[in-house]
Amino acid sequence: MAETHKQWLEKLEADSRAKQELFMNDIAAKLRHPRMTHKPQHPFRGAPDFWNSFEWPEEERIKQFTDNFLSVGGHVAHLPSMDDVKSFIVSKAEEMSAKYIIRQNQPELNELDLEGALKDSHVSVWNTDAEQHWRARAAEADFGIVIADHAVAYTGSVTVLSAPNKGRSVSLLPTVLIIIIPIERLKTRLGEVLVTFDEAGREQLPAGIHFITGPSRSSDIENDLTIGVHGPGIVYALLVG
Repeated sequence: MAETHKQWLEKLEADSRAKQELFMNDIAAKLRHPRMTHKPQHPFRGAPDFWNSFEWPEEERIKQFTDNFLSVGGHVAHLPSMDDVKSFIVSKAEEMSAKYIIRQNQPELNELDLEGALKDSHVSVWNTDAEQHWRARAAEADFGIVIADHAVAYTGSVTVLSAPNKGRSVSLLPTVLIIIIPIERLKTRLGEVLVTFDEAGREQLPAGIHFITGPSRSSDIENDLTIGVHGPGIVYALLVG
């Protein structure tokens, strides 16, 4: 019985492969070229040398990032210092009557002392209370505040990495997202960011690597563009330095 079943499976596989050959041969005939049975040679791998060496000066990186981020509905401000970042956040929170704010638990944000400056808002610091349901707290937040790990001028993208002190929910669930980008983290090309993950190695990769290019945009429902369905509908990128 086992041998009969094995023969039956072998016949099914042979029939399937024969049908596959007929299908591929038919495609080749319609394209009017010989059937390709071997993968093509690729003498060059990855980006060419001229692209790997391409880099904008700082002023051009700022301009290109700003133009690209604005083009997809984001907002950009270039601020001289973290003190100006603090003033910007406080002003926006008052302007938009932000009641709940959640932020990453990072030294740069600790030094801003938003908890003391935002008297009319409740500021939560990610993962500082084991009893707190942090995703629910992020979901109810009016503002989420994060520090960018990387930013890319050519695509107008920001990279935020997940870690125990900076959960993905902080950048995904609030209504408004504020991303603080130190100028030295703004690169020209996406490859400059991606190579850092290769160099780190598999064991050092974070749980999540998130690329953010403006507010959430969805157009897969009746081709109707909707903002803010799968993430914050308002995103501010604050370039600092």
